[in-house]
Amino acid sequence: MGISPIFVRLADVGPFTSAFWRVFLALPILYLWALRDEGGRFSRIMDSWLRPAIVAGVFFAGDLFFWHLSILTTTVANATFFATMAPVFVLLVVWLFFGERIERRSVMGLGFCLFGGAMLIGASLKIAPERLVGDGYGLITAMFFAGYIIALGIARARGVSAGKASFQLTAVCAAILFIIAILFERQFFPASLEGWAAVIALAIVTQVGGQGLLAYALGHLPASYSSLVMFLEGIAAAFLGWLVLSEALTLLQCAGAAMIFYGVFHARPRRTTA
Repeated sequence: MGISPIFVRLADVGPFTSAFWRVFLALPILYLWALRDEGGRFSRIMDSWLRPAIVAGVFFAGDLFFWHLSILTTTVANATFFATMAPVFVLLVVWLFFGERIERRSVMGLGFCLFGGAMLIGASLKIAPERLVGDGYGLITAMFFAGYIIALGIARARGVSAGKASFQLTAVCAAILFIIAILFERQFFPASLEGWAAVIALAIVTQVGGQGLLAYALGHLPASYSSLVMFLEGIAAAFLGWLVLSEALTLLQCAGAAMIFYGVFHARPRRTTA
């Protein structure tokens, strides 16, 4: 998922339109995955639209919408930092509303990740009155991503296959983003082969690969832990920005990445022994 900002930058359409193509072009592959998970039975995919998957699709559309608004109205560093608050909201929701016991290692791991995330962004993070609205959009992005993680986790906990959940939530998300793209963007179709290649890459690599693997992981790991993927996405974005776009990668950023890895390692669920 961390490579998505690079593909968005290469696409020659607006941010909301690229978000639509990202999810829409992923649907055929996700449908084949769902068909495989459901034993080749078309009726099992389309006859019962699951409420948690629908809710996850709505939340994911909101996540992409406010993420792009945040990028447009504040710095990328600020938008990224505030979007990484999602695990905080996940922990609060599963504790307050679902009665899930939050272990000390999860809180400590999250703390390491937050501190590492601040180091990863480094001096680029700047709070200023003229950017408060954009920073607020970043926080709203985090809330929507938290809702997406929790809803998708509920679907997986109820035995819904990763393929079926991914297809249904992505279809709902595509329908919402289509309306948003029509209302807010002037150009709907990419104007070049490079633009089409970028949105196709967004669909295959980021949506099918990144979000699909996250959906699979939520069938085996708690949502509170899986939400830490937000921080790993930041590491991937920084590394790929250095590798592909020749953006500087400082020692402080490397230290922040190491701290995030340690936080994720520290917060991992422990194996239980009989």
